[in-house]
Amino acid sequence: MKPDRPSVLILHNVPPEDPATGKPVPWVESDAGVMIEVEAAARALDALGYAHRTVGVSCLADVPRLLAGAPEPVVLNLVEGFAVAPADATYVPALCRAFGKGCTGNDAPCQVTALDKGLTKAVLRAAGLPCPRGVVVPVGEKVPAARLGRGPFIVKPAGSDASEGIDGDSVVKAAGPALAKAVRRVHEEIGQAAIVEQFLSGREFNVAIIERRGAVQVLPISEIDFSAFPKGRPRLVDYAAKWLPDSFEFKGTPRILPVRVTAEQARAINALALGAWLAVGCRDYARVDLRMDARGRVYILEVNPNPDISPEDGFAAALEAAKIPYEKFVAMMVDNALGRVAKNAAGKKGTAPVSSRKPKKPPALRPRWNEPRDRDVVLEFMRATAFFRPDEIDIAAELLDESIAKGTRSCYQSFVTDDENGRAVGWVCFGATPCTVGTYDIYWIGVAPRMQGRGLGAALMDFAEREIRKRGGRLSVVETSGRAIYHPTRQFYLRLGYHEAARITDFYAPGDDKIVYTKRLE
Repeated sequence: MKPDRPSVLILHNVPPEDPATGKPVPWVESDAGVMIEVEAAARALDALGYAHRTVGVSCLADVPRLLAGAPEPVVLNLVEGFAVAPADATYVPALCRAFGKGCTGNDAPCQVTALDKGLTKAVLRAAGLPCPRGVVVPVGEKVPAARLGRGPFIVKPAGSDASEGIDGDSVVKAAGPALAKAVRRVHEEIGQAAIVEQFLSGREFNVAIIERRGAVQVLPISEIDFSAFPKGRPRLVDYAAKWLPDSFEFKGTPRILPVRVTAEQARAINALALGAWLAVGCRDYARVDLRMDARGRVYILEVNPNPDISPEDGFAAALEAAKIPYEKFVAMMVDNALGRVAKNAAGKKGTAPVSSRKPKKPPALRPRWNEPRDRDVVLEFMRATAFFRPDEIDIAAELLDESIAKGTRSCYQSFVTDDENGRAVGWVCFGATPCTVGTYDIYWIGVAPRMQGRGLGAALMDFAEREIRKRGGRLSVVETSGRAIYHPTRQFYLRLGYHEAARITDFYAPGDDKIVYTKRLE
């Protein structure tokens, strides 16, 4: 073990047994699956040189007793549920924080939200993100058929994960006795409210997302291949497809990675996945499940904080597709947890937080006027950010074309900055606001995804503000969207000293506000 590495406590739930019979309870396969994750995490920590130990807990009351005497500063949290009160597992991160421990994965508020499928869908819709139409049916209540629209429908427990309680009978064609029966089954067998939502007939995708040194990275898209399913059989990933290797469902739902989609479809899928991550408040790692309808429109099915990280599961496959070694992912989680401990400690002492790793050296800023060779390069990395719709990219192209054609005579002052190979990796464009005295708009700013998180965006903004001052500018104005996906952008402007000056509700689209930020440069 390396002496400079912190020790790690791998904490997991003990697969429960029925106290009356001593036999495993229902959903034994998904409960037992956590031990595969534990073994994989332990192997990774061994390879990385971290001292570690593994402890299982059976209920939430076990956790504070364990943490009180634990010397490890970091908890690798693989607690997924408890036999008596499964939802109690969502509070483990809060207990870790209370005992001054760094905890990997998502925090308690995020897990509480995501475990409640009805609440999750309300949060997503409030953020302007599309979900299948549906209703929550509390235990003992009847299905409000008038609120459902047209079928087919899928019925699932409102507070379970790992596809527990979902099988072929969960999909029904229309409102009526079959739907009522499916809802009663969830109420009686699972003891939970039921989610009844429209069952989408199109393709199904999974998007894994990770956080590295504060920067969020969307991994390659994966698709579920249902081509082996006969006509008329519901195409869904049910419990058998996830946990029963000998079943048709398991064998008949291989993943496709890399996925075959158009560039526009990929941008839409990635943007929705990132928007869901932000809306639910994820951190460290998560998986977002999405589906297309018959017309190819993409909807968010679920957000899964702390998804299964078994080496053979889809999340690990996405890491491999992104060329991120499994050990590096585990090191990233530990590093993130340590960073939060340092930040919390610094907040109490009133000092700046200390990172557990040295940040990358900011790239040199090489601003120059954009040239014809830069046009397609800039548009390529702007598309790759997954923030902009195709029509917005078209506007950026028009702006670049004008600035290239007219040069410094253009009303658009457009500059790029290069990497060490002379290829544009950042773009900023600003100009005097018509009919004003000394007011300037910063129209566009973008950084290639591979260069994000290294201070290049802030350097470009500083360059633009200095250029505006040279031209007699006194007020800098930026506009952005109120959608959840733009939360990092809004925080970026606030960190640079901008202030929200105005908000126009539903400006870009229903639920998508226009927010105006300003900064005085005098």
